[in-house]
Amino acid sequence: MTLDLYVIKDGKNLRCGYTTGSCATAAAKAAVTMLETGNIVNYIDIDTPANVPLKLEVHNPQIGQDYAACSIIKDAGDDPDNTDGIQIYAKVSRREDSQIIIDGGEGIGRITRKGLFGEIGQAAINPVPRQMIKKEVREVSPKGYDVLIYAPEGEEVGKRTFNENIGIKGGISIIGSKGIVYPMSEEALLKTIYMEVDMIAVEYGLDHIVLVPGNYGEKISEKIGIDKPRVKVSNFIGDSLLYVYNKGFKSITLIGHIGKFSKLSIGVFNTHSKICDGRMEAFIYHLAMMDAPKSLLEEVDNAITAEEGLNICIEAGYGQVVKAMEKGAENRIRRYLKDEDLKVKVIIYSMERGVDIC
Repeated sequence: MTLDLYVIKDGKNLRCGYTTGSCATAAAKAAVTMLETGNIVNYIDIDTPANVPLKLEVHNPQIGQDYAACSIIKDAGDDPDNTDGIQIYAKVSRREDSQIIIDGGEGIGRITRKGLFGEIGQAAINPVPRQMIKKEVREVSPKGYDVLIYAPEGEEVGKRTFNENIGIKGGISIIGSKGIVYPMSEEALLKTIYMEVDMIAVEYGLDHIVLVPGNYGEKISEKIGIDKPRVKVSNFIGDSLLYVYNKGFKSITLIGHIGKFSKLSIGVFNTHSKICDGRMEAFIYHLAMMDAPKSLLEEVDNAITAEEGLNICIEAGYGQVVKAMEKGAENRIRRYLKDEDLKVKVIIYSMERGVDIC
């Protein structure tokens, strides 16, 4: 059933949904109920860690001689979630003991790298969904069960997620720490970033890490020969720096476009345009510190893009403003992390001029 829960985001009323973890939990509970009663279940009720109860429609119910199975359709609400509409199945069978053993089948990814929420080779079913499944099954019966979670569309859908980036291959993950999908969740993006950092720490140690906002930063890193483990952090520079620093990394390099890192150079640690658009202000600040003439400051102030502002500076003989921004960003980062001795390097590139700007 559609979840009647809404949040306001950027002035819009957006509908919430429920996670793959909630789907797997509901399917498992419904399957156990059918196995024990011998009756088809059309709807199933579960609780979520967010204290939002769910009543979900059961699809494809089957009752065999020694098993039961069914599916729940994932509803992501108004969140642009790749798993929206996918069917999450659970197949349950009785055990001789009282344990509940949970595994993943078709379309559920497998962990291939250390540093995640399980051991290499395990099904990508996060701890909270595992706990939810056990809790809800226990509400039905004290008996032991083998619970197999699977998603026939999962392998194909998994290719459109971040799973490959974090070392999960072969399908989707069963996730959700709250059981509810909150539209456009920054928390979900940050969790992905933190997981990648954790894996780098396990696989490569804490010597050095490279943070880039996006794909182009990765390409620039390769082009200039910085062959170190990298993490894409989008606009969440401050949150990522705090996590990396507190994780214990000894050295950090950041590589980003002048449009984002001009903001960083004056202390903006979330570079999304809806948070702050201080690009020209950054140019003007650093140019003023270089004793640039007021006429140049006024010309830059009328620029529309950071690339245009940079070209104006270069043509006026002030291309070194980029170096000033890099140094300014490094100093701001040290101040932000309260560590004046931190080894941090910032590299700014231009789409038109690459990294050889001056």
